[in-house]
Parts: sequence; structure tokens; C-alpha cells
Amino acid sequence: MKKIVLALVLLVLASPVFAADVYVKVKSHSDPMTVMGQATPARDDVQEMWISGSKMAVIQKAHGSIVDLDKNVMYLVSHGDKSYVETALPVDFAKLLPAEASPMAAMMQMKATVTPGAATKKIGQWDCTSYDVVMNMMGMTMNMKIWATTQVPFDTATFMAKMLPAVMQSQMGLDAASLKEFSKIKGFQIATETTGDMMGAKMLSTTEVVEIVQKAAPAGTFEPPAGYTKKPTLNLQDLQKR
Repeated sequence: MKKIVLALVLLVLASPVFAADVYVKVKSHSDPMTVMGQATPARDDVQEMWISGSKMAVIQKAHGSIVDLDKNVMYLVSHGDKSYVETALPVDFAKLLPAEASPMAAMMQMKATVTPGAATKKIGQWDCTSYDVVMNMMGMTMNMKIWATTQVPFDTATFMAKMLPAVMQSQMGLDAASLKEFSKIKGFQIATETTGDMMGAKMLSTTEVVEIVQKAAPAGTFEPPAGYTKKPTLNLQDLQKR
């Protein structure tokens, strides 16, 4: 009898409701480029992501994002001035902008189309499928190759339908049609390669997931950091860093 009870307990704890938080580590790289005489050096960064049921936190050196579907809210965190902006979901990009930038909201909005590909390959430990993305903003076109997998320990359907769109809307200002385009991607993005031409300068950036593990998220991961000040909108420095 004890063995049966133990087996039932283990089965319940292994269900998605009681599954451990998921930690994702992503490495990114951008090649150097010079635009209108302004040189930008090569850059390598590490992005961390935590996913826990209806919550997600994205942590980077300069800023971060927290999505809480239970509260229907998103927090945009800026570490430089220790501040954050709170906004309801779905995100209204124009409302995130400071007054001096709000007239440019329409110009800054990015449009995208996604085409599922037929190519497959293994990246790390994950079997991935390709997707081709074309993005347009302010007359500039960028092309992105995405490799995605469903072999992850969380609900990719919820992630792609509700969590990722919030982050993409806050960072890229995608319109509704473009967000719907990204719903064509089945699974979690493991690697990306983005290329483009910015005023004659070639740009290249890549991302690749290097770790996905189940473990408990640190306390406070899904809340704005203690001591940070709430502000009504992002400022111009925040926009440049995003």
C-alpha cells in the first residue's frame, strides 16, 4: 500500500502543474558595424530566462522583462537607473514611449512575415526545424533564420501564444498582424541569425541557447527588484538599450 501511495505522489509531482521552474541560458553575438561614421564594436552577451507556469522573466545586463499572466501585467526593468515600468497585457507599444518619442510610435513599429521552412538539424541536444522571417522598419529590411524545437520541459504553446508576444511587442513594437505571424513557429527558439543592411552597413547578429534545465528560480525572480522605482514610461536611454 505504501508503495502505491508513493507512486501516486511521484506521479502528481511530475505533472506540469508541479513541474520545477525552467532556466534557459542564451548566448548572443553582434558583429562590429559603422553607421554614418559611428562605430559600434562587436558585442557578446548572455541572456537568462526563467519560466514558471504562467510567469516568465528575461534577465540581461542592462534591462529585463517580467511577464505575469495571472496578474495580466508586464514589468520592463532598467538596471541602469534602478527603475521599472508596469504595463497591462496585451502591450500597447505607444504607451511605453516617453512624450517626446510618442509621435514616432508608428514609424518605429516593425512588421514581420514568417515562412515555415523544411530544413531540420540538431543544435546542441535539440532537434530543430527552420523558419524564415522578414522584418521591416523605417525602410530597413532584416532577415532572420530561426531554429525552433518542441523538446523543452514547458508548455511551448502557451509560451508562444501569450508570453513571447508580450516581450516582442515591448522590444520591437510589432503590429498585431506581425505577432500573429510568429504564431506559425512551433516550439521554442533555440538559435537565430539576423542579417540586414543599415544605411549601407552590413549587420549580423546571432543567438543560441546553451542550457535548459529545471530548477527552482531565486526568490523575487518574477517581481521588480526590491528598491527599484516605478516610472510611467520608458525614457530614451531605455529605448536605446533595448
